[in-house]
Amino acid sequence: MTGTPSLSLADGESVADLATLVRRAARLDEDGAIRLQAAGGVLAAWVCVLPGSGLLRSGLTLGLRTMALAPGGEPWDVTVPLAGLTDRFARRAANGDSSTTLPVPPTTLAPPWAAQSPPRGGWEPRGGIPAGQLVAAARSGIAEVATGAPEGSGSAAVEALRARVWERPVEGTEVPAGAGLAVHALGFLRPGDEQVAVHRNGSWLRVSTAVGHVVLRP
Repeated sequence: MTGTPSLSLADGESVADLATLVRRAARLDEDGAIRLQAAGGVLAAWVCVLPGSGLLRSGLTLGLRTMALAPGGEPWDVTVPLAGLTDRFARRAANGDSSTTLPVPPTTLAPPWAAQSPPRGGWEPRGGIPAGQLVAAARSGIAEVATGAPEGSGSAAVEALRARVWERPVEGTEVPAGAGLAVHALGFLRPGDEQVAVHRNGSWLRVSTAVGHVVLRP
């Protein structure tokens, strides 16, 4: 596809869902990026919660939400700054724009995590994990990082602490605590959710709720 694509979403609810994902992801990293993949009438919006490290991005934790697109669009795949979409949503709100078309920022990015493509199929069920256990892991991890990295800590020390905390499995499961951070920070749990489905495909894990997915490379 040539030129800068536009997002033609199916309805206002899809626009609102994307705006919510962008807002929450920007709270985690205002300088972060979002990968937008349009194909088959569906927009897959990926954001990075934890970037991982090494050649295989060990510890990588991604959040995924899907939204319906208006029919007739071409497939495309682009990674753009979160800030660019934040600005567009702010202008829409200021102008009272309720359309379902949103221009994609012209600036593209190539963060290392966007080069990782989790499998689309072949996921095998691995049971579930209580939603409350994920939330508890997120809250305790956030507190541990905050208290363990006092003001003045070097960036290397902070990153090492974050890796230890978020790559640690939730007690009694194979799911890293980073999954809890993702579902909590991105709002993927609804009131009343009790159980979250877990799937595996090779080295990848997926934690799924009715709202979105967290895909991890432990």
